[in-house]
Amino acid sequence: MNVYIKHRFLLLLPVLLGITFFTFVLMQLPADDTVDMMYKASGAVSETVKAAARAELGLDRPLLVRYLDWLLAVCSGDMGRSYISGTPVTALFVAKLQPTLYLTVLALLLTACISVPLGIAAALRHNRCCDHLIRCCAFLGNSLPGFFIALLLLYCFALKLNFFTVLGGSGFGGLLLPALALAIPMSAKYIRHIRSNILEEINRDYVAGALVRGIPKATVFRRFILRSLGSTLITLFSLSVGSLLGGTAIIEMIFMIDGIGKMAMDAILMRDYPVVQAYVVWTAFIFTCVNLVTDLLLHQLEPQARQFTKGGGW
Repeated sequence: MNVYIKHRFLLLLPVLLGITFFTFVLMQLPADDTVDMMYKASGAVSETVKAAARAELGLDRPLLVRYLDWLLAVCSGDMGRSYISGTPVTALFVAKLQPTLYLTVLALLLTACISVPLGIAAALRHNRCCDHLIRCCAFLGNSLPGFFIALLLLYCFALKLNFFTVLGGSGFGGLLLPALALAIPMSAKYIRHIRSNILEEINRDYVAGALVRGIPKATVFRRFILRSLGSTLITLFSLSVGSLLGGTAIIEMIFMIDGIGKMAMDAILMRDYPVVQAYVVWTAFIFTCVNLVTDLLLHQLEPQARQFTKGGGW
């Protein structure tokens, strides 16, 4: 197991290096760079002024040299300064992380509260009216785009019912609608997985054997079937955590939440390379760490995974 963990950490380095390098290269492809974006609103500016600004920001140096300088600075804990605001990128990133973190936690809680009971109810009432209704709602939630759900929630609960303000805030009330907009499509996917997982377990031979031995259905369901649901939920939540912590740009832009996703969108539009690079490193690091933690949890829950690890499969 220790060998597996070390192997995954070693794989983390080339993944981060490759992602950051290709992102750095792609950001150089547009014709307008950061200086052009800075002076676009100022009208006509001489090329001499722009050249001086590029030299001050270090944009006149070769691409590989700039990337290596940035990489060495990141290894020492310095992600540079924003080209637009001049703020240290680390401080800017930490300030934007808190709203995204709160939104992630709230969205996951709402997703669990919605999907788990409905998925279990649909499985236990297989091919009945309740099952068909839940599956239709899940299909609808899975089909609608996230931005449409967000706008629909704003129209119903903010404009018509006046339960919430149109612009989101940092408190619970300001994050409830955007978290619900994220939770609805995730819950739609979760319900289908939970339902199919429970139906698959119910039809297994060990369940029939336990019922034949006189074990009550409630006990079999609670001690065996629900326990098997743990690995499915861990896998689903791990995928969602990485996406949410990476920032949900569309939802944050609609509800005007000053989080990581909105920060990344603004940085991309303004060619603010240090902020974009910090965002890319954060996203890649989060997905890799979440996948590693998920593998370790599944290793503890599933004996087959432990046997596969001992056999050298991982």
